[in-house]
Amino acid sequence: MNRLKSLFISAYLTLITLGSARAIWMSISEPGWSWVVLALLPAVLFFVWVFLGNVARTGKKSAVMWIAPVISMVAMAGGVGMERTADIEQWFWAVCVGLGGGLTYILWYSRFAERKVSHLEVGATLPVLEFEAADGSSVSIADLSGPLLLMFYRGNWCPLCMAQIKEIAASYQTLAEKGVQLMMISPQSHKNTAALAKRFDVPMHFLIDNNLRVAKQLNIEALSGLPAGLEWLGYDSDTVLPTVIITDANRKILYADQTANYRIRPEPDDFLKVLAGAR
Repeated sequence: MNRLKSLFISAYLTLITLGSARAIWMSISEPGWSWVVLALLPAVLFFVWVFLGNVARTGKKSAVMWIAPVISMVAMAGGVGMERTADIEQWFWAVCVGLGGGLTYILWYSRFAERKVSHLEVGATLPVLEFEAADGSSVSIADLSGPLLLMFYRGNWCPLCMAQIKEIAASYQTLAEKGVQLMMISPQSHKNTAALAKRFDVPMHFLIDNNLRVAKQLNIEALSGLPAGLEWLGYDSDTVLPTVIITDANRKILYADQTANYRIRPEPDDFLKVLAGAR
């Protein structure tokens, strides 16, 4: 299933980009293509916003990905502003790529199967977990004192993960005052992890889960979860499901966010409320 999602997202992003470019070009001589532009371009702009806007959660804004194609299809069916009836290619871009792709992204791609890992329930004790730091040294949660916040993120390639880490980094001082140690964890390479740590320059632990050993231990791995093609940028095809765990000093789990939709993430205020009573 993850492999199909991997192929879908890469194909979808490619098609809406190429389709928007073609529709804009064709609309210069054929005004009817403007409706195809409306069906595709909002989705392109949505992803530009996600990648460049430091967006940690998209909420209902993704609705533009199906609302715009529906409007364009109604207009095309009624021949609004068109010199001739829409042809098969125009309907393909609007219906299959615009509406079909948008709904598939919202209802299928961005959602995970129901996640209810029993050993991550509030009140359970987190087992001893070991990671690697960017410099190759070993880090065990048994050697850390105080409450912990562990954020498992997919990699530097995931814009929502990067935005969420940026939010946590911005709240570092407030979180640190609660005595919590912040651990940002992914299965990506030492090089990418070191680059991320340098980018934020905040005294958080940026750690590596080699071969998804810990993710598999916690049952939060996402095999073949990397969008197809990103392997060329040095990422492994296997990744992790976005997860945030907060424990007290005795490693009792106080909070575990196992989001069922990667576009929905908890906020730093949620963590502060949980940590208010942590010791």
